[in-house]
Amino acid sequence: MGRVTERRRVIRIRDGAVSSRPDTLVAEEPLEIRLGGKPLAITMRTPGDDFALAAGFLVSEGVLASAGELANIVYCAGATEDGENSYNVVDVRLADGVAVPDISLERNVYTTSSCGLCGKASLDAVRTSARWSLDASPDTPVRIAPPVLSALPDRLRAAQRVFERTGGLHAAALFTTDGELLDIREDVGRHNAVDKIVGRALQEGQLPLSSCVLMVSGRASFELAQKAVMAGIPVLAAVSAPSSLAVDLAVETGLTLVGFLRGSSMNVYAGEHRIALDAAAATG
Repeated sequence: MGRVTERRRVIRIRDGAVSSRPDTLVAEEPLEIRLGGKPLAITMRTPGDDFALAAGFLVSEGVLASAGELANIVYCAGATEDGENSYNVVDVRLADGVAVPDISLERNVYTTSSCGLCGKASLDAVRTSARWSLDASPDTPVRIAPPVLSALPDRLRAAQRVFERTGGLHAAALFTTDGELLDIREDVGRHNAVDKIVGRALQEGQLPLSSCVLMVSGRASFELAQKAVMAGIPVLAAVSAPSSLAVDLAVETGLTLVGFLRGSSMNVYAGEHRIALDAAAATG
């Protein structure tokens, strides 16, 4: 099994002084996801929570929506030429009666740790129909106050245990609308961290996550917005900028998208009806 961190020798230069010492780095290894024995995708990830990552990936692809649709996930034995198990290949088996999608063309691709969409044939290929409305309870809509949102980045950062040792990981965290931390996952890729969050929720029978806020380090890409929608998450917040396509998707689906969440400042790009603003707010 791959480790979350590894040690490497580094030359340190500080104010002209040179020294040699071991440094702790985040591990990065490929994970091949197979569906019913057939190769589906390869992603560069931080080892750990691999089954959740695979399950969450299939939620975002519209293949899975509940724990009952998943039969099992296993590491593939004999994944290397010498027959050893590398723990870098997982095979997902769907439950009886769950349709296996055609994976021969669209998704037989390599994805990097920075962009899970590389190789997508077209934008239409990722505009997958979600199984849930983001307003699962119209009579009691999700509402979150700006001060609660403002506190999330610091809570996310404080919970990043591996980041403290390496400085090289992204994170995704699930919060309640009161700011309570429900789950956090770290990975070299933002999309992998979100898949691990969503996959764990699927395994525990918690989808849709209709009363939750997803907080991510870095920017909010189209793919992260899509993953939030597919998991039924109504609010996505990021410490950096969203992409134009992420905003377009948020407007289309009704997702609340918050970017540049830093201190008491933030930009709300879509779904402002879920932000509990003061009566005097939003002027101009």
